[in-house]
Amino acid sequence: MSDFLIATDCGADLPEDYLKENNISCSNLTYTICGKTYGGRGEQLPYKEFYSLMRAGNLPKTSQVNPDEAKESLLELMKENKKILVLAFSSGLSGTYNSFRIAAEEIMEEDKDAEIKVVDSKCASLGQGLFVYKVVEKAKTGASFEETFKYAEEIAPKCVHVFTVDDLNHLYRGGRVTKTAAFFGTVLNIKPVLHVDYDGHLIPLMKERGRKKSLLKLVDLMGEQMGSYKDKNDIVFISHGDCIEDAEFVRDEIKSRFGIQKFLINNIGPVIGAHAGPGTIALFFMGDVR
Repeated sequence: MSDFLIATDCGADLPEDYLKENNISCSNLTYTICGKTYGGRGEQLPYKEFYSLMRAGNLPKTSQVNPDEAKESLLELMKENKKILVLAFSSGLSGTYNSFRIAAEEIMEEDKDAEIKVVDSKCASLGQGLFVYKVVEKAKTGASFEETFKYAEEIAPKCVHVFTVDDLNHLYRGGRVTKTAAFFGTVLNIKPVLHVDYDGHLIPLMKERGRKKSLLKLVDLMGEQMGSYKDKNDIVFISHGDCIEDAEFVRDEIKSRFGIQKFLINNIGPVIGAHAGPGTIALFFMGDVR
C-alpha cells in the first residue's frame, strides 16, 4: 500500500478482518473485570459475555498503554519499516496518545533512521475507526508519508461522533453526570445524547425522553452537522454496546433519509464500553461541525 506503516489501538473498535486486510498494527489496551485482566479486542472474553457481566452489576476498570509498552510495540514494527504513522485514541479520554508520543521521541533520538509521527485523533470507538479508515484510503492513493500525516491532522476534527446511552448510571460512575441526574433520568426514562468535542472529550448535548427518540435524534444531528460533507459521506460507521437491533434501526433511518448505502457496524469494545455501558449506540460520519 505504502512505503510506511499505519498503526492504531483497540480504542478504534475496528474489526479484526479489516485490520488484517489493510496491514494495520493495533495495540491492545486492557481492562479488568471480576478480578481478571483481558485484552480489549475481545480475543479472550467475547464482547457479549463482557456486556452480560456489566448487566449483572460487575464494574470493569480500563488501562492505557504505558510508554514502555508503546516503545516495545513501535520497536517491533520497526523490524518491518522505520516509517510509522500512529493514529491514537483521543488524548481527552486516555493517556495512550501521550505514551506513544513519548516512545516515538525516545526511539527517534536513539535511531536517526526512524521516522515516527503520532496523531492525536481526538476520536474514540468507531469514530477513531472512521478516522483510521479515511487515512488508510488516502495512503492507498499513493500519498507520501508526509502527505498522509498532514491529511490525518486535517480530517481528525471532521470525524463527528454522536451517541446515546441506555443507562445513566454508567455515565455517573465515569463522572459525566451527577448522581441526582442519573437517578431522576432513570426514573423518567431520560436518554442523554452526547458527542465528542474538538478536544476529544465526551460532552452531553441534550436529553430525550425514551429510547426511540434518542436514536432518531442521532440521525437528526447527522443531518444538521454534515454540512459540505452531505454528498461526500460514502460510508457511515455505527458502534453498539450489545444492541445490534438498535444499530440496524439507525442504519435504516440513515438509508431512508440520506440515501447512504455503505455502513460499518461493530461492537463497542470494552475500553469504551466500560464507561458507556450496555445499550450504547454511537454514530460516526464526516461533517463540518463536531
